Amino acid sequence: MVAATPVDGLAPGDHACLTYTDADERLDLLSAFVDAARARGDRTICYTDDSHGLDSKSVVPVQRLWGGGAAPSAETMVELLAHELRTALRDGHTGLSVTADMCWATRPQANAEQLLVFESEVGRLFEGGRFTAICEYDRAGFDPVTLGYAARVHPRTVAATVYHEDPVLRICRQHIPPGVRVAGELDFTRAEALSNALGEAVRLDRDIHLNLSRLAFIDAAAAAVLLRTAAALPGQRRMVVVCTEQIGRTLRVAGADGVPSLRMLVRDGEH
Repeated sequence: MVAATPVDGLAPGDHACLTYTDADERLDLLSAFVDAARARGDRTICYTDDSHGLDSKSVVPVQRLWGGGAAPSAETMVELLAHELRTALRDGHTGLSVTADMCWATRPQANAEQLLVFESEVGRLFEGGRFTAICEYDRAGFDPVTLGYAARVHPRTVAATVYHEDPVLRICRQHIPPGVRVAGELDFTRAEALSNALGEAVRLDRDIHLNLSRLAFIDAAAAAVLLRTAAALPGQRRMVVVCTEQIGRTLRVAGADGVPSLRMLVRDGEH
């Protein structure tokens, strides 16, 4: 299996695979990919039916990738992408960057072989370094054999930078806005992992955005790590925490209201 590459490590001309289970993580990675592509002058297209949170200017329904056919055709899709690349270059863009939700391959009208043909034939578009793409595979929609095939045929596998992962807790890098995302349950036994992740965010980012929207539990010790990090931020730097009402209550009990550099954004409200 190809070693995972952070999304900000992708280069023009890369062909990457993204397999995911976390919709928020998918959105973060795709948004970072689109922003980087636009910054270098690429035209961007996101073929997806799950457009929530993505820039609407880039979103195109997956069925448009079929080119109007009744069923997905690998040949038609590759030719359409080649046409979009030529159009982007003609219009003065440096290249074309695409994200493609491969859910079309699971549709009843799709021939299973078309996925294999597509991933094989689309490779020629990358040869000039002007075409860059992420193919998205939702783990809930594909069997392990197909996911394994996808990982093998892509030169790059893109994934979030993970600081800690075990059966109850995942801590990873968030790109937009820059910071850290935490999901699961966080107690004193894993407080050091949170401290290390926040320490890197302090080094990398001006303001630290801590996404706890998928955190189900935090204890006092872990909350104290968060508050100490926020309180130690110099100057006008801030920590912005996104969380549920339950997590927000725990942080307030731990003293969040007494930390001027901490701002909490609670789902369905702001404190």
